[in-house]
Amino acid sequence: MCGISGIALSPRRSIDVNEAILVRMRDVLRHRGPDDAGIFIEGPVGLAHRRLSIVDLASGHQPMSNEDGSLQIVFNGEIYNHADYRSGLEARGHVFATRSDTEMIVHLYEEHGSRCVEHLRGMFAFAIWNRCTKELFIARDRLGVKPLYYVHTDDGSLFFASEIKALLAANAIRPELNIAALPDYFANRATCDDTTLFAGVRRLPPGHTLSWKDGKTNIACYWDVGPGDVDESHARSSTEYINDWRDLFEASVKLRLMADVPLGMFLSGGIDSSAIAAVMCRLVSEPIKTFSVAFNVPEANELEYARLAAQAFRTDHHEILIEPSDFAAALPHLIWHEDEPLAHPASVPLYFVSQLARRHVKVVLTGEGSDELLAGYYRYRTTLLNLSAGRIYHRFSTDGIRRVVNGVATALAPDSLKRKLPRTFLYRPPDVDALYFDNFAVFPRDMQRDLFSKDLRDQLKGVSPYAGMRQHFDAHPTASLLQRLLYADLKTYLHELLMKQDQMSMAASIESRVPFLDHKLVEFSTALPDRLKLHGWTTKYVLRQAMKGVLPDSILNRPKMGFPVPLERWFRGEFRYLLDDIVLGERAMARGLLRPEFLRQLVDEHVSGKAKHTERLWTLVNFELWQRHVLDGEELPGALPEVA
Repeated sequence: MCGISGIALSPRRSIDVNEAILVRMRDVLRHRGPDDAGIFIEGPVGLAHRRLSIVDLASGHQPMSNEDGSLQIVFNGEIYNHADYRSGLEARGHVFATRSDTEMIVHLYEEHGSRCVEHLRGMFAFAIWNRCTKELFIARDRLGVKPLYYVHTDDGSLFFASEIKALLAANAIRPELNIAALPDYFANRATCDDTTLFAGVRRLPPGHTLSWKDGKTNIACYWDVGPGDVDESHARSSTEYINDWRDLFEASVKLRLMADVPLGMFLSGGIDSSAIAAVMCRLVSEPIKTFSVAFNVPEANELEYARLAAQAFRTDHHEILIEPSDFAAALPHLIWHEDEPLAHPASVPLYFVSQLARRHVKVVLTGEGSDELLAGYYRYRTTLLNLSAGRIYHRFSTDGIRRVVNGVATALAPDSLKRKLPRTFLYRPPDVDALYFDNFAVFPRDMQRDLFSKDLRDQLKGVSPYAGMRQHFDAHPTASLLQRLLYADLKTYLHELLMKQDQMSMAASIESRVPFLDHKLVEFSTALPDRLKLHGWTTKYVLRQAMKGVLPDSILNRPKMGFPVPLERWFRGEFRYLLDDIVLGERAMARGLLRPEFLRQLVDEHVSGKAKHTERLWTLVNFELWQRHVLDGEELPGALPEVA
């Protein structure tokens, strides 16, 4: 795990790379690689690297070259199958100076060119400068576990880096808000395409490569995992599917134990992390080190489940408790680390548990990806039920009948249901936009019209908040509804979770690995019949069956729970000042983007208990803090809090 950056100046500039600028790009990423640093400059091209040493500690310095120096590489990530290719490459005359996975990529590139990525099993973002062809080749792993951002300027120059802050350090762009991204951001917590909230900054999509030569770029997709066409008439039995899935999962965990440094895992006590722990403990001789986090308030403390898993697998377990004051103090710093507003409150405890783990290990395994692969979120089954019932209901009812039913339901429903009913087929048309995209958006379409100022609405005419999601949902029209929903989330929502995981762990200089996202396991899981993902009301069916008899029943049958952050209560109490000073502050009001009267309404309704706007207020707090500290250049307050 490292930080990479680089510059390829357009021939139109007729200048060489400025070393001071390249070093500035490199060293703003020091948290990603505190162990070593290096640069390579050849005229108008420069590569820079910060290293977190995991494999081949003695001789893995980067940038790294091939035997004759015609290729130079900077690499971030881990290639778990790199040793499989070494003997074959040596037999074909390639000479290795190290045993690092980085050098293996260079030699594969010599053999296969841009198709070298097809041979890599792991997580990666890398750039190779080819001195002979004067071409820069950049690649990102299949699922997007490792980040890669870039700016392609009007004159053809290319700047790239693991984090956006390095692009800002190079003055590749001025930090300006990408207005067109706001509907997507406010609906979906983050952008769902290759854009960012920074005007001019893009991210290389997962499973893509970028080639730059003479100021021109070419972006190509080398991998995708569309919903599988499962022929149920020739399908194997559920038992065969489950056994094969288990074998692939165990192989994935085993591969991710490759390291020359201590490693451990984040343990929540949920089925995903517990399954990883169960496999890990059988593959290592010493007790595995596990790390858990909770808030020091009763309603946001689920350490009992993590302790249950730790006890079941006899781990060397460590815990950390976070005070509310530490949570608030960390916000601006972690927004700086993530470069964009924090999409999820769980980013904050993730940083603190990473900080705890860093005292003991350099590598952790985590459970990201299982929910998007295996239908772990309740929204999938809710949407399937809503759409199915809604189509029948609308087919056999008239507008008049539906108005009467709505009125009766609203009048007679208990208070506990009155907030939920408007999100059902009784009140919404039976289509995906209404019952999925709108239903689970932070600010759905109608609310965005109330949120955005008239000037902003005028600028955004014709911009859909769901364009990115829709593009992926519509990509496989013959697939089942569940497959299409999972594919859209795999391409969008999962990406934001992975960026959270990468940037929060790297803020503490620790590498995180994701066994559920081994591409061979992903390909197999995607092609599974729907019944092995969502089985009646049972989510992640194949995982639960694979872990039957391995995990304690209390974990195996535990309902899905997101990481509990008591923001709903905090925004009515100790964090009320964040709403007054940030959401309703003069600076936010003066920007002219959001309607002050609607912001006041949201705050008043939440504080009074009339409505629950926790996610919306979290989004607004982070958006304004991001503008202050990233766009306005406001100094960060103090230092990141340390938690004992």
